[in-house]
Formats: sequence, structure tokens, C-alpha cells
Amino acid sequence: MTSAQEWQGRVGQNWATEWERTDRSFAALTPHLLTAIAAESGERLLDIGCGAGELSIALATARPDAQVTGVDISAELVEAARSRTDGLANLAFSVADASSWQADGAAPDLYVSRHGVMFFSNPPAAFAHLSAVAAPSARMVFSCFRAPSENLWAAEIARLLPPSQPAPPVDFPPGPFAFADPDHVRGCLRGWRDVTFQPLDFAYVAGSGVNPVADALSFFSRIGPAAAAVRTLPDKARAAFERGLLELVQSRHVGGRVCFPAAAWLVSATADNT
Repeated sequence: MTSAQEWQGRVGQNWATEWERTDRSFAALTPHLLTAIAAESGERLLDIGCGAGELSIALATARPDAQVTGVDISAELVEAARSRTDGLANLAFSVADASSWQADGAAPDLYVSRHGVMFFSNPPAAFAHLSAVAAPSARMVFSCFRAPSENLWAAEIARLLPPSQPAPPVDFPPGPFAFADPDHVRGCLRGWRDVTFQPLDFAYVAGSGVNPVADALSFFSRIGPAAAAVRTLPDKARAAFERGLLELVQSRHVGGRVCFPAAAWLVSATADNT
């Protein structure tokens, strides 16, 4: 579970610091998402959970006559995004919660997101709000992870963790895999119709460069399920976990990169607000 407070705190700070490596981890996914977005018309785009801005920047560059706005609840991530804009006049970033965001001018006619929609505390209310403030029949295209079992960067790391006390059951808590189940996603998309799902498998790049293994270990110590373990486990358990993580990363080192199989949905929908 990853809450808004965590994104506004340690998690957001780490992602802002690590934006080059987090963008790299999605490098095999992003072109497919951009292709799906390119098939949609739109002059007023909102990037939900824009992070450090890679998607927003690509869209503003590809659509110079469109206005692109990226919103994120992490001030550190928004600052990182702004530092990369290189003077694009049609691009703006704002620290805001998309579930309550209001347009300053014309209503958006295209929502986009790369893995930024799975963290709403109340997804049906959030998507209903986004539909209500959109232009009539606005479109939405986003990506999200499929099941953990199909995303081995998460599943294999989870198997290294020591058993823990079960948390109280929560149906689909906010987090990376909150939108893995299409039926659940359809139920969340209140105010939206014509929902489609396209499966996409890609390589999640965790390490590269001169020493890909060391790079991957450093990356995982900052981002994802390993980061909390490295930070919070007792010394003996942490040492065992780090040994297992090293063996895992070494086993995934092929051709100068450390990669894991990953799986996503490309989801599109139309605002039911006419």
C-alpha cells in the first residue's frame, strides 16, 4: 500500500532523486503508451500523477499547439519535472491532487497517465470528479501494472522478504497493483464508458551502465519493495535479504542490463458526461 502521505514524503522524494532510473525502468513501456495516446485527439491534456514529467514533456513536444498540464501530489517530483521542461511554452506543472483538481481555463479533453492512477484513496470518486470537470466525451488513456505474479521484479523480491504479521484485509488498497484486475478497474471508472484494456509485456530495466548489478542494487535500495526492507528490517534479517537480492539481481544480468519481466494494461475510456 502506498498512500498520498508517502508520495508527499519519502517515496516522492526518492522518486524525484531517482527520476533518470525510474524513467529507464519504464523505457520499454513508454513508447507504447505514447503510441496509444497519439491515436487520440486532444488540445488540452492533463497528465495525472505526472511524476518527474517524462510523459508530459514528450506530449508537449509532439503537440506544440496543445496545452499540456502535469499534476502530482509530490512537490519534489513537480520540481524535478519543471527542471526538465527546457522552455516549452505549452507545458505547465502543478502540485495538485488529481482527484480534486480544477482547470484554470478550458476543460481538459484528454487525460493521460503512466502508472499514476493507482494511488487514489477513493478511485470511484476521483474518476467521477475527473469526468465531471472534463470536456464532453473527453478521452482518457493510462497504463497500470497487471498482477504481481506477472511482474517478476516485484514477485521475486517479495519472496525474499521474511514473513510478516498479516495486515488487516483491505480490498485493492492504493499501490502499484491496485488496478491489476480489469473488473475492479471498470468499477472504479465511475463516469466513464467504452473502457478497453490492452495487455502489454515489457522489460523492466533495473540496472545498466558500467556495473549493472551494482546499479540495480542501488536502484532497488531506493525504489520499490526492497527499499522499505533495506530501511526497516533488523540487522540480521536485512543482511539475509540483501544476500538474496544480490543473487537475484545477478541471475537477471544479461547483455549488460539487469531486466525483469513486467506486465501492464493500457486502458482507454470515454467520459460519460454529455
